[in-house]
Amino acid sequence: MLEKSSYHILFVGICSILHFLVDGLCVCSLYLLSSHFDIPYLLSIFITYNILAFLTQPLTGVLVDYSRKMHWILLAAVASLTIAVLLVSLVFSTSLLRNAWGMFAVASFLGIGNSLFHVWGGKQTVLKTSNDIRALGTFVSTGAFGLSIGMVFFSWTLLYIILLAICLLALTYLKLDISPDTQTANATTSDKKLSFTRAFIFFGVLSLMLIVMLRSLIGGLFSTGTVKNPTIILALGAVAMLGKMAGGWLCKYMGLVAASILMVASVIVCLLLRGNSDVVLFVGLFMINCTMPVTLYLANVLLRGKEGYAFGLLAASLIPGYLLSTL
Repeated sequence: MLEKSSYHILFVGICSILHFLVDGLCVCSLYLLSSHFDIPYLLSIFITYNILAFLTQPLTGVLVDYSRKMHWILLAAVASLTIAVLLVSLVFSTSLLRNAWGMFAVASFLGIGNSLFHVWGGKQTVLKTSNDIRALGTFVSTGAFGLSIGMVFFSWTLLYIILLAICLLALTYLKLDISPDTQTANATTSDKKLSFTRAFIFFGVLSLMLIVMLRSLIGGLFSTGTVKNPTIILALGAVAMLGKMAGGWLCKYMGLVAASILMVASVIVCLLLRGNSDVVLFVGLFMINCTMPVTLYLANVLLRGKEGYAFGLLAASLIPGYLLSTL
C-alpha cells in the first residue's frame, strides 16, 4: 500500500504535469491556427477560447462538486481536447473547416476541455492533500510554463506528442486512483472544520475575487514591461511557475500572514521601481505569483465542500485583470 506522503507526491505530480501539458496543448493549437487565418478571425478565436476556458469554470466547478465519479470529468476533458486536435488537423488537411465554424469549433472544444480539466485538477488536489497550500501552489504553477513552451515551440510534432502524453498520464492517474491500494489514502478538504456566516463567506469570496483581478492586472504590468522574444517568453513562464510554487512553501514555513505581508510589500516595492530594470520586473512577477496559492487556499477554506466552484470563481476573475493590463 502506498504511504500517505508518497501518495500525495505521486498524484499531485501527475496532476501538475497534466496541467503543464493541457495548457501547452491549447496554446500550441491556437498558434498553429494563427498561421492560417487573418487577425480579425484570430481575435474571435482567442476571445472564444478564453471565454470558454476561464469564464465557464464556475459552472464546470459546480459540475465537479456535484459529481460522484470525478473520473468522468477527466475523461470528458481529454476527449474534448482530443477532438480539438483532430479538428485543427482537419482545418489544415481539408477545405471543409476553413471557415468561421471550423475555427469556433476548435476554440470551443479547447476551451471546454481546458475548463473541465482545471476545476477537476484543482478539486482533486484539495481532496488528496487536505487543502495543503504547497500542493495547491505546485498544481497551479505548471500551466504558466506550459503556455510558454506552446508559444515558442508550437508545431505539429509537439501537438501530437503532448496529446499522446496527456492520454497516457490521464489513464495512469485513473488506474492509480481506483486502485484498492490508494483508496484508503483519500483525504478530506480540511483538517479543521470552521463555520462561517453566509455574509462572511460572500464578502470573503468577493474580496478574494477582487484580489485575483488586481493580481492579474499587476502581473500583466510586470510581464508586458519587457521586450518579447523566445528567451524572454520562456523566462517569464519559468518565473511565474516558480513564484506560484514558492508561494505555498513560504506560507507553510513562514505562516500565512507573515508570508502574505512579505509578498505584498515586495510587489509594492517592485511596482515603484519597475521602470529601473528588467530584474525588478522579474522579481515583481515572481512575488505577485507567490500570492496565487494563498487566494486559492483561502477560497477553499471559505467554500468547504465546493472547491471546484471556488477554483472556478478565481479562474474567471483573472480575465478582467488580464484585459485591463492588455489595454
